[in-house]
Amino acid sequence: MDDKLLVLRRHVNRQIMHWWSAAEGLSNLESMASASAWAQLERYLGVAVRKSLKEAVEQLVRECDVLRAQFRAARSLSDLKAVQQGTIAFRDRYLRTETLVDYYSHAVNTRTSPELGATLRACDLMAQRSMQAVLEPLGQQVPHVLTYFDRGLGASILKAGLRLWDGGTLSPAATIKITFHNRRRPTALIHETGHQVAHLLEWNDELAKTLERGLSDAPVDIRKTWASWSSEIAADCFAFVHTGFGSISALSDVVGGAAASVFRFVPGDPHPIAFLRVLLGVEMCVRCFGSGPWEELGKTWTENYDLRDADPSVRELVAGSLPLLPRIVELCLRTPQRAFRGRTLCDLVDPARVRPEALLALENSLGSSLFLSSHWIAVECLRLLALYTLRFSTQPERGAEILRDQSAWMTRLGSELLAA
Repeated sequence: MDDKLLVLRRHVNRQIMHWWSAAEGLSNLESMASASAWAQLERYLGVAVRKSLKEAVEQLVRECDVLRAQFRAARSLSDLKAVQQGTIAFRDRYLRTETLVDYYSHAVNTRTSPELGATLRACDLMAQRSMQAVLEPLGQQVPHVLTYFDRGLGASILKAGLRLWDGGTLSPAATIKITFHNRRRPTALIHETGHQVAHLLEWNDELAKTLERGLSDAPVDIRKTWASWSSEIAADCFAFVHTGFGSISALSDVVGGAAASVFRFVPGDPHPIAFLRVLLGVEMCVRCFGSGPWEELGKTWTENYDLRDADPSVRELVAGSLPLLPRIVELCLRTPQRAFRGRTLCDLVDPARVRPEALLALENSLGSSLFLSSHWIAVECLRLLALYTLRFSTQPERGAEILRDQSAWMTRLGSELLAA
């Protein structure tokens, strides 16, 4: 074997062994997320996530074993150069799998303490319960949920069943990011499960068509723009029917920045103009609950953000949309959908259950057991979230106390789920 061939052989072998070692290293999941963090997952969720990651890494190692076999069989410069090209392709494959493992490891690692683990388990359950209410009556399987904390302004979701970065693995759970600032008021969690439900039922496209048909007498740019916002509107509606006014108030606190951001319109962005998005939520409350504190929010919102401060092109879109908000609410909440087998969203999840009077009646009927009984906390976790976010929205002077109580029942719920 000549010197040139030997040099290339050593070079290719070194590259292969580097990436083989890297792939082997991914198989130790405790080196990526601590054993204590894994222990904070409920068993069924831990099994599902571990199985998915293990299979992805095993497939990666098998591909590297094939590459090593090709290297051992190589006899010529052309053979070795072909293996070298395969090594470069494997490197890219490794990096995609590493992204997959790192993503889930980061999510698991946010459960490093018992308190955080308990809070996130409570969020897992609330997310699942919100999806069960719609998916189970329609004969659909409810995905596993893995929630985690991270920085930033908005929540997000990696939907269950999507093909992941490695090109082969399917997401084993609806993996939902909850922002640190919103961890004691996590109505955005239910917005994200709304995205998962809408995806599974193919509701987004249907809602877009419902909006375009229902607004047929509006200017074409207005009805097409509202149709383009269908995915975010669907998720907002889903959060509203489960958590009521609390979700609208929390949304206003998150998107209520400078006037430029509140009136920002980006064509192609699925998020409605924030000014309209909050007022649409206020209108949901009016249409479902009648008069209430949401009217004060709507009045303050329009006083704080003067439409004259908006760009002229946005001003026309907003002004033309405002009279349509009651109709848009009816189209979203009370129009039968094929996705719901001819029912409406309100047929599946009755928002009357989270109107203030209903939440007060729930508290009066169950008393302290609503907050102390493991049974009632688990059964009514979503209405408890609605109750506490309503209180926070209407009694900010008691905000610290309310948030402490909210944290306490969520920690209790999550701790009991792990012990069960």
